[in-house]
Amino acid sequence: MRARDKAAVNALRTTLAALDNAEAVPVDEAEMRGLALEQSPVGVGVTEAARRELSECDVADIVRAEATERLEAAAQLTAPAHGDRVAQLRAEAAVLLRFLDGHGTP
Repeated sequence: MRARDKAAVNALRTTLAALDNAEAVPVDEAEMRGLALEQSPVGVGVTEAARRELSECDVADIVRAEATERLEAAAQLTAPAHGDRVAQLRAEAAVLLRFLDGHGTP
């Protein structure tokens, strides 16, 4: 990471965002419509919702899905002009797969 490995930085940044999204609490349709102003809750923290906690298995599934998504995208890019993008996607997938193999940081 210190050498500014762009593949690792991109892979980890997007995977952390995917994990963050997975922890988000689903919004109920009734909550989206909102209340009338006089019925709205008032006070500090009234709109805060506890985030979901992901299990280790959930995290591994998300990381695996991110790696698979990159490998599938690389397989679909067959034109020679996309060679650099294919190499980048495969490098990012390799970074994520190393985490799944238990080798820790790349």
